[in-house]
Amino acid sequence: MASSSPSALLVSYGINSTKRSPCCFHEMFPKKMPNFKLRCFYSSTGRIVASVEEFTEENTLISRRTILRLVSASTAFGISTAKTNGAGLPEEQKPRICDEACEKELENVPVVTTETGLQYKDIQVGVGPTPPIGFQVAANYVAMVPNGQIFDSSLEKGLPYIFRVGSGQVIKGLDEGILSMKIGGKRRLFIPGPLAFPKGLSSAPGRPRVAPNSPVVFDVSLEYIPGLEVDE
Repeated sequence: MASSSPSALLVSYGINSTKRSPCCFHEMFPKKMPNFKLRCFYSSTGRIVASVEEFTEENTLISRRTILRLVSASTAFGISTAKTNGAGLPEEQKPRICDEACEKELENVPVVTTETGLQYKDIQVGVGPTPPIGFQVAANYVAMVPNGQIFDSSLEKGLPYIFRVGSGQVIKGLDEGILSMKIGGKRRLFIPGPLAFPKGLSSAPGRPRVAPNSPVVFDVSLEYIPGLEVDE
């Protein structure tokens, strides 16, 4: 990105629904950006457009890497809630964070066990800070029973999941597993029953039953931590 003159980054993507929903993360997580403007709007064709505009080189407080992350986050959050990726597909065709090549590599990754009994393998180590307790995070996840059958997935919904990490808004094992991750990191969590679903989850079409206090497996990808920047 040239910094000697005003510039803009544009990202656009197709939308089939005209229902109003936040198209950029900054609408949900306002943050002062002195020399940048991040705009979201609907075009006449119903497409959401996000633009990041840089006005000056002096006193720029946001790195180029952060700007690129703003654009990628805008892309992620702008996907229509009516559009899904993989819902209703056969199990082997559903989108996953860890594909076949990843599964083979994961066999050689050592397992880390925490004091609570949570176990995990890092698929990809991220960069920058870990999320402080109480911070909002944007994460993608694929939740499975131990045999690998998916019972929930943000990838199928088409949107990252937003929650305050360490605040009890998700199951204990997911909270603990994400707290030690860095932005861009991907991890497989082996969550024991006491840190999973105490009451279990009932079955549904295309979704297996999760018995009370039974172990589950989560593949998670920490996409963004609003308010925290990654230095180059």
